[in-house]
Amino acid sequence: MERLQLYIGGKHIDAEGGRTFKRENPVTGEAVTEAAAASLEDAAKAVDAAARAFPAWSQTGPGERRAKLLAASENLKKRGDDIVQAMKDEIGATEGWARFNVMLAADMLVEAAALTTQIKGEIIPSNRPGSTAYAVRQAAGVVFAMAPWNAPVILGVRSIATPLACGNTIVMKTSELCPRTHALIIEAVSEAGFPEGVLNAISNDPDEAPKIVEAIIANPAVRRVNFTGSTRVGRIIGELSGRYLKPALLELGGKAPVIVMEDADIDAAVAGIGFGAYMNQGQICMSTERVITVGDVGDTFVEAFAKKVETLKAGDPRDGTAPLGSLVTIAAADRVRELIADAESKGATVIGGGGNGTILQAAAVDHVTPDMRLYTEESFGPVVSIIRAGSVDEAVRIANDSDLGLSSAVFSRDTVKAMGVAKRIESGICHINGPTVHDEAQMPFGGVKASGYGRFGGTWGIAEFTELRWITVQDGDLHYPI
Repeated sequence: MERLQLYIGGKHIDAEGGRTFKRENPVTGEAVTEAAAASLEDAAKAVDAAARAFPAWSQTGPGERRAKLLAASENLKKRGDDIVQAMKDEIGATEGWARFNVMLAADMLVEAAALTTQIKGEIIPSNRPGSTAYAVRQAAGVVFAMAPWNAPVILGVRSIATPLACGNTIVMKTSELCPRTHALIIEAVSEAGFPEGVLNAISNDPDEAPKIVEAIIANPAVRRVNFTGSTRVGRIIGELSGRYLKPALLELGGKAPVIVMEDADIDAAVAGIGFGAYMNQGQICMSTERVITVGDVGDTFVEAFAKKVETLKAGDPRDGTAPLGSLVTIAAADRVRELIADAESKGATVIGGGGNGTILQAAAVDHVTPDMRLYTEESFGPVVSIIRAGSVDEAVRIANDSDLGLSSAVFSRDTVKAMGVAKRIESGICHINGPTVHDEAQMPFGGVKASGYGRFGGTWGIAEFTELRWITVQDGDLHYPI
């Protein structure tokens, strides 16, 4: 078993004292990765390296940054087989999900390369004669990036690509659940020729994450924070960032609703919801968690959806014979079982389900009501709630009856009416006649309410990772009151 090191200042080094931690395969329990466990001193070294590299890197031209990001995209694709194996070993991912991660992450690096010439300013009319006023965007400084395990390549690359394109330097804290997967990303990107210290990465023992994170956020050299993960941890990151006055981009949990209108194409709805609810075993922030049917369409939808659920079998991802794989930990699987049991004990009807250990079969729970935990809690697993609504207004009210607001969808043959419904749903993203799981590198990705704030993607990401400055050039005969 290869022992992973920290990556600081362009070099792979051991953690202070040679400390390590291990990650086990969620299906077998076998240790599959041994990674360096950074100390506070190691974290400070990573920030110092990034701070030293910032002045020169921030002054590089867009052509140089673009070339390196494009090379990083190619490198990532070349490491595809290694990344797929790491995702299977560390998080129980299916090959299909792992390959998709590599593909979209490579696209994100290409999109980031295109952004290098889109960091623009403007001239603002001034009331002072002889004054020319400029609004200028400049690189912010050291960016602290934290990415999760569930879509480790997509979200790992997303956390660093636009910051690098904008001329920032990076300290990335890799996930304790997939340190090898994230290390492969760092290797692929760094081998594109970024100068020493521009990209740094540390791994840490899970029990030491809180003190490591606070120390990095508190470091004066860190100017931006981005975090993708649970709302519970996101609140902590947001509080720390606020305490130290560091702007943070937070992309957090979701409880994505899909409203199935009475005139919906049922086959299209079943296909879209089946994908949105169960891809990657439902372990996606955008996963469909709630299906809200309007009026008489409920029974028709459930009958058709039950047949879809039966086809979505889960199995050991190492065998590669099933569309669904493993949940990330036994605790995650047990929690899904508890949510289903709670709903069933309170009168809900369970469709599908079952399984052993971390391998859970797809499940749908019909007639979910507000007194059931599934109504409000994010399951982050292969289970979807079905809720019946008597009208469109009631469906919208149910969709908005959540603290979370990341993704959503509406299925209807009347797209004008569906657009009206989409505008009423409190979410950062809404898709009409498409699944809640949908990501593209150039789109403004993010949520509202407890799903976080800020936007990854496209030119919207530039605003998150640059400082907007007002600079004037003044000439002429200026007069002052004193």
